[in-house]
Amino acid sequence: MKKKVLFAVICLVLAVMASPVFAQRSAFGNTPAKAMFIAMDSMDLHWLKLTRGAMQKAQELKIDFNNSAPAGKVDAAQQIAIMEDAITAKYDIILLAPLNANALVPVVNKAKAAGIKVILVDSPLGTGGQFDAFIGTDNGAAARNAADTLAEAIGGRGKVAIVNAQAGAGTTMIRENEFKAQIAAKYPNITIVGTQYSDGDKAKALNIATDFMRANPDLAGIYACNEGSTVGVGNAVKQAGKAGTVKVVGWDKSPESQALILDGTINAIMVQNPAAMGSKGIQAGVDLLNGRTINQTDDSGCTVGTRANIVDL
Repeated sequence: MKKKVLFAVICLVLAVMASPVFAQRSAFGNTPAKAMFIAMDSMDLHWLKLTRGAMQKAQELKIDFNNSAPAGKVDAAQQIAIMEDAITAKYDIILLAPLNANALVPVVNKAKAAGIKVILVDSPLGTGGQFDAFIGTDNGAAARNAADTLAEAIGGRGKVAIVNAQAGAGTTMIRENEFKAQIAAKYPNITIVGTQYSDGDKAKALNIATDFMRANPDLAGIYACNEGSTVGVGNAVKQAGKAGTVKVVGWDKSPESQALILDGTINAIMVQNPAAMGSKGIQAGVDLLNGRTINQTDDSGCTVGTRANIVDL
């Protein structure tokens, strides 16, 4: 009798293991449960890494996964439309990197009201936004670290310019504002001569950085707030023959930014962990579907990448 009971239990466990994980937890009857990641764009390596991390975790947990993004880098209206489609399609989990912190609030709240688990990754939402969790870099702390890193590189004095990505995106605005606050609080001999927005486009960032250097022949440093801006700034400094003279601190590791670190054009970049953001985001959504409690904020980590360590990051 005991052997029969044991055999039945083993069969039950095997059946559960073989079935789609958490499919029975879908609020909309999806079998298996469905998750969607909506990025800011489909071009930057950062988003591709985040997508890959989310996809691998979804495969591990045996849930359906899809991803989408606006065609450009600044189209919040298209990102809203993608969110609307995901709500209509009754996805169980939406991972979202909001292009505009305030513009996305109404549609995110609509998704929450529909019973969808909404996990913000990489970028925060504006006031009034309702979501289940935020997973990403502590951008404020990393931006202050970037300010200290650039200040050290220029000897604590001189003129600095900022090349940001999208005006209004929660993440990049935190990176800009916290950098400025740190400079103002700690480095009275450093002057920020201006901030321009490249929309994360490398060619635009190159032109902006070139203009900054022409207008300020004694420019000591440039701070760039995302991967596209960083690569564009690095290329501008290199083309101007000012590598090593104009110090550069930026964001996000890619083959291009790594090459500019290794040849001495860029001093440092803030290296995030986008694959962890994606993986943790899917795990958080599935945990919520399974009735588990999760942390509303999860720091995915950030490291200062330099010539000494960039290859290993």
